[in-house]
Amino acid sequence: MIQRRLLLAFALYLAFATTSVWAQQSNRIPVLGVLTLTAGAADPFVETLRQGLRERGYMEGRNIRVEFRTAQDDADRLPGLAGELVHLNADVIVVTNALAAQALRRATSTIPIVVALLDPVAAGLVTNLARPGGNITGLSSMGIELSAKRLQLLKEAIPRLNRVAVLWNPDTSSTAKMVEDLKPVASSMSIELTLVSVQTPEGFDAAFAAVARANAQALYIVGGPLFYAYRTTLAKLSTKSRLPGIAGGRYYVDGGGLMSYGASIQDQMHRAAGYVDKILKGAKPSDLPIEQPTKLELVVNLRTAKALGISIPESILLRADEVIR
Repeated sequence: MIQRRLLLAFALYLAFATTSVWAQQSNRIPVLGVLTLTAGAADPFVETLRQGLRERGYMEGRNIRVEFRTAQDDADRLPGLAGELVHLNADVIVVTNALAAQALRRATSTIPIVVALLDPVAAGLVTNLARPGGNITGLSSMGIELSAKRLQLLKEAIPRLNRVAVLWNPDTSSTAKMVEDLKPVASSMSIELTLVSVQTPEGFDAAFAAVARANAQALYIVGGPLFYAYRTTLAKLSTKSRLPGIAGGRYYVDGGGLMSYGASIQDQMHRAAGYVDKILKGAKPSDLPIEQPTKLELVVNLRTAKALGISIPESILLRADEVIR
């Protein structure tokens, strides 16, 4: 009899313990990590991600917890920040920079990682968009594929163009490939390229001095977090130097630059929220193909064109998704 009572008591204990654990798990709010190199928590593209989550029924503090981390333009901090998000046992992590994504990949092989605003193949994160495998999925910005088109648009806007300065950061993954792909395109259009590297904010003045020495007629900006973070400075220096320029993101035009052509940042982050939703509902990142941009936008700043004394051809204005007047 005593043995039966002991067995019954043990069974009741197990049932209570199992129910308690299940209740704790069912009440657990999923954790979304966000890791950036330069952008802050109030950055427009971060807010777009939050808006996309709200549209899918996620309310911060109620049914999702967002843990935001930024390296504040110090790449050496990325491994530690990636480790923090892993230690928090995040359910999924959104990353918007290749260096940050690489730090996360080294920190975890199990937590799902959603990439956006970067080229995951060029960054060496995956080898196949359709079958990424592992724990990485998300969106490709197609930066390399669109680099030639940007140079063609610059030539169309300024037909007599034959000298272009390429502003790039060699520390940013995939930029070397983008620069190499530009060379044959430039040659076919009789354009001479001058490569000017910028690796820190303090390097902008020296870079524009080098651009001036090269007698460049225009500026081609190879995108990256440094140029995004200092987009207003970049646009002001372009205008001060009387250099028309083109970049991959509209951040350059919004800051006062002439033209941009590339994947819509807002669209990419909105779609990234969809990946987060699918993963939180049970989808495996290895089963989710990495998607290419569905919205490419050409933005032209006519105010800047007027200040530079440039007349943008009607052929470009008719194709532009937005013209800032």
